[in-house]
Amino acid sequence: MPFDGIVTKCIVNELNDLLAGGRVEKVFQPEADEVVLLVRSKSQNYRLVASANANYPRLHITASQKENPQTPPVFCMLMRKHLSGGKLLDISFHDYERVISINIESVNELGDLSVKRVVVEIMGKHSNIILLNSEDKIIDSVKHVDSDISSVREVMPARPYFLPPAQNKELPENIVPERVFEHPLVSEAKHVEGLLLNLIKGFSPYTCREICRAADVAPKTPVAALSHADKDNLISALKNYLARINNNGFEPCIIYQDKNFLKPLDFYCFVPEQPAIYKKYELLSAALDEFYSLRDTNERLTQKMGDIVKVIKNGIDRCEKKIALFNDKLREVSDREKLQLFGELITANIYCIPAGSETARVLNYYSENEEYIEIPLNEYKSAQENAQRYFKQYTKAKSTYLNATQQLKDTFLELEYLQSVQTMLENCSSRQEIDEIRQELTDQGYIRASARNSKKKQDKPSSPLDFTSSDGFQILVGKNNKQNDLLTLKLAAASDIWLHTRNIPGSHVIIRAERREVPDSTLLEAAILAAYHSSAKISSNVPVDYTLVRNVKKPNGAKPGMVIYENFKTVNVTPGEEKVFKITQNKINF
Repeated sequence: MPFDGIVTKCIVNELNDLLAGGRVEKVFQPEADEVVLLVRSKSQNYRLVASANANYPRLHITASQKENPQTPPVFCMLMRKHLSGGKLLDISFHDYERVISINIESVNELGDLSVKRVVVEIMGKHSNIILLNSEDKIIDSVKHVDSDISSVREVMPARPYFLPPAQNKELPENIVPERVFEHPLVSEAKHVEGLLLNLIKGFSPYTCREICRAADVAPKTPVAALSHADKDNLISALKNYLARINNNGFEPCIIYQDKNFLKPLDFYCFVPEQPAIYKKYELLSAALDEFYSLRDTNERLTQKMGDIVKVIKNGIDRCEKKIALFNDKLREVSDREKLQLFGELITANIYCIPAGSETARVLNYYSENEEYIEIPLNEYKSAQENAQRYFKQYTKAKSTYLNATQQLKDTFLELEYLQSVQTMLENCSSRQEIDEIRQELTDQGYIRASARNSKKKQDKPSSPLDFTSSDGFQILVGKNNKQNDLLTLKLAAASDIWLHTRNIPGSHVIIRAERREVPDSTLLEAAILAAYHSSAKISSNVPVDYTLVRNVKKPNGAKPGMVIYENFKTVNVTPGEEKVFKITQNKINF
């Protein structure tokens, strides 16, 4: 997330256009390291959020409203005292540093107008929000930095405020692209990306890589290895980039992991040079608000499903250990038939075996070759007792084999079930979907039911994913195992088509046929959805079985989502973000 000097310039220009001349009406502090100013400007209300969070420091306008503590923190009370009712004069930044100043004119204790300054330092774990008086002395800050923490720069009440140490770099407007490769830093730079990063203020590694991509030069290419054509391309790309910065030709965007636009990877004030899935925004504030909102939602979902992930992982590990144990037992009793054979041969030759013998050499009349075999004996037991001993060992081995085989089968079914729940959990995109999986695992005994959860009001069950094929057929995809059962066993008609990945955990998919013949194109699209909503979503040539719903049965006592089916056919498909996106947009052209 490159909140670098270029992004800082973009957001400062934007905030000045929207908020300069506005009035600070309220101040909130919903988090220990986050402050929100409610500003009335140009007949509109804006919520300006400043965060000093070590992971997500930022300054932008937000549409979200967090719950505020009942008792405002001390810093919040000070901000209200000095800023409430004040006029926001302007917002500025210095030399492409990630230090933004918000100048607010307000009435002091004596009734005179004075200018207070809120400084937002966006510097990773060193981020801070600092309130200064008209003499640039610190009134207070969100984070106090004393001499024990930093010997270079203290941030404490009543201390004079100093800017963070400046970087010895050139401002973008002072850069002459044609002379970049004549700079003394060229001899010290290991590669092109490092040269640009150490030379130009406000540039992040991401910005430097984007310039290299625009020039079709690998960012880690050594400067000495650049050809004349490479240098010309880099100079041209840098010149174009600097022109866009100097002319404020910003194009805010968010780069996403996929075309569901639910998992953001990065944001920037220019569209990416490399092929990527991104969404453009008119305002950088809108992009930042969306980015951090989605990041926050995804993190909260990850935290919420953390204990469920642990339960499933422990269950899968337990099943794998049990499978290994049962396989060992089956190997141990793999020669059980020989024990029965020994007992029967001893019984058949009981009068021919002398007492006290350690072995008995007898004819194996069960073999086609009728060869003689040696049978070990206990010399202290009679022939009849030795035969009984082998029969008992055989009975025990046979019992072990039958029990281990049944338990191995049950364990494989449990493992298949847990893997299906794991796949469903990975595809969850809302709190409700996670709660439904939690309830399913509680019903199955994997999670202990609590009194608090039993009294909790149950939400309305979530609905299956609903798609329309290019031929106009409705395609439904289950989002959890209970939904899979509901789709297949309750909602689907006997003539509908059921699809599922073969021997791979995933969702049940239903094509609503409505007594029509389903074309191959719709079958292919439904198969792609089935493969995508399975644990093989990133694989190729995924086998997907399909059959009529009437051929799908649920065995007695089977776990949720577990079914058996017959009279099926198979199609191999390769799922992908692009294909699924086209299906969701009903624009099929693979």
